[in-house]
Amino acid sequence: MRNIEVCFSPELIHLHDLQGKIVVVVDIFRATSTMIAALANGIDEIMTFADLEACREMRGKGYLIAAERNGLKIDGFDLGNSPVAFLKDDYSGQKLAMTTTNGTLAISKSSQADEILIGAFPNLSATVAYIQQQEKDVLVHCAGWKGRFNLEDSLYAGALVKSLESTHAAEEDGALAMKSLFEKEGHQLSAYLSKASHAKRLQNQGIEADIDFCLTLDLYDLVAKVENEKVKPISF
Repeated sequence: MRNIEVCFSPELIHLHDLQGKIVVVVDIFRATSTMIAALANGIDEIMTFADLEACREMRGKGYLIAAERNGLKIDGFDLGNSPVAFLKDDYSGQKLAMTTTNGTLAISKSSQADEILIGAFPNLSATVAYIQQQEKDVLVHCAGWKGRFNLEDSLYAGALVKSLESTHAAEEDGALAMKSLFEKEGHQLSAYLSKASHAKRLQNQGIEADIDFCLTLDLYDLVAKVENEKVKPISF
């Protein structure tokens, strides 16, 4: 049986061996959820950046540009970090460059992995099905909030551990704890995660529709993978 483990923050990723593993990067509120929404609604590829200015320069190369810091859209960019924004228009054939507070940093810090997948609740089952076809251990890399643990990413980690239990053993404490948390609270995601600090930050900005989207299971039969530094939908 293969193994699954959890890293709760990019600040802790140096403690994990990524080689030969599938790393699932997750930033539920909202970067990875937004990426899944974008790909499901026509975006061909997404380039991610930790730096604002590097992302801004991609407009001159034909990309839509999206940027968020501390939950807010940055002036001068086409989009922020809202998954719901991608449900309103037709983005077929367009390319996106994106930078966020936490999620894009977690992707850049996962570069030593054998494969990097983008994790979110709206494509959970598709991600599980893909992983179960691979003969690789898994690390869930939670983006957290500015280097700290957060509930929403960690609860997704628990959902993934639970969903993979027939093929992947959880033998380290983080994975075991998050599996137990999901078994206890997973039936009431919205109610439980309404207590989360980042959910409260987003609620204060009046974007409850984003939160609802981010916590909806299995909207899309879509797997997103980082290939040549670009996030793309893949077939399997």
